[in-house]
Amino acid sequence: MYGLEQQVLRTDVSGMPLAWIDYQEATRLYHLGQVAYACGILLYQVRGGVNAASGRRSVIAVNSIIATHGGAYAHLRSRRDYVPPLSNNALFRRDFNMCLYCGGTFPMRELSRDHVTPLVQGGGDYWNNVVTACKRCNHHKGGRKPEQAGMQLLAIPFIPNHAEYVYLQGRRILADQMAFLRAHFPRSSPLHERLERRLET
Repeated sequence: MYGLEQQVLRTDVSGMPLAWIDYQEATRLYHLGQVAYACGILLYQVRGGVNAASGRRSVIAVNSIIATHGGAYAHLRSRRDYVPPLSNNALFRRDFNMCLYCGGTFPMRELSRDHVTPLVQGGGDYWNNVVTACKRCNHHKGGRKPEQAGMQLLAIPFIPNHAEYVYLQGRRILADQMAFLRAHFPRSSPLHERLERRLET
């Protein structure tokens, strides 16, 4: 069994990843009969009260991945024009805490959000115009484009789809959850290569 801090991956009935939930929310969904099916490994066995008639104690087995009924909003998240909300945490995770100018890997406190085309030059604050940069590189680049600052961008920024975004929100992702999420990444997703590189190191 895992510690109660381990997150459960919630999907819709078609298997589209929706969000990470805690064991309490997962147990509530089981209790309400909203879980269509479960897969992955057994995470928890949550024990409830004793039935007065049968004398048996209720037990809910919670797996690492649960598919739930309802949630038509999942279809909106699978649309081609869906854009997940941008945050520094998700951005730094997308770029694996690596400065996309010097190539160094840094703790979050030493990272910053850099606008490839700076805001002062008409650039926007959106996924395909922002990259992770160490504070030193960001300061050096200033309000210039990379080519104006003589800096080379090491990877092209991209907009994650919803499955990729769910991955970016995860804290401690188990192997079965990771395999499930990766099956929903686009074939061309840069995250495939970045994850493979991480596994090799």
